Amino acid sequence: MSEKQISKRYDLEERTEGFARRAGAFVEKLPKTMTNLEYGRQLIRSTGSVGSNYIEANEALSKKDLIMRIKICRKEAKESAYWLRLVRCQDSEKEEQRQLIQEATELTKIFGAILTKSEHK
Repeated sequence: MSEKQISKRYDLEERTEGFARRAGAFVEKLPKTMTNLEYGRQLIRSTGSVGSNYIEANEALSKKDLIMRIKICRKEAKESAYWLRLVRCQDSEKEEQRQLIQEATELTKIFGAILTKSEHK
């Protein structure tokens, strides 16, 4: 693996960790309604799963294992966008919500591209 590939891999590890941290901070600010509590729990799980499964993909034991983990990353990123759309936030948090949805969408596309490349090697 080239130094550039290793650098990109670690950048994505940091990016997915940052995504999970930002989502956690966002959930902390949400109004404490019964609905938001449940959606927030789901959001915390899915955003954390994106990064943890990416770390697992980097340690994959086989190509099949790598592909499965990347598919899970993509699925969890899509799910994160879903929970982000469902939570109700105050107007002061709308921009952060929009940015997190955008990040989830970008991560979904990145993992889709990795998947396409991995499946065609």
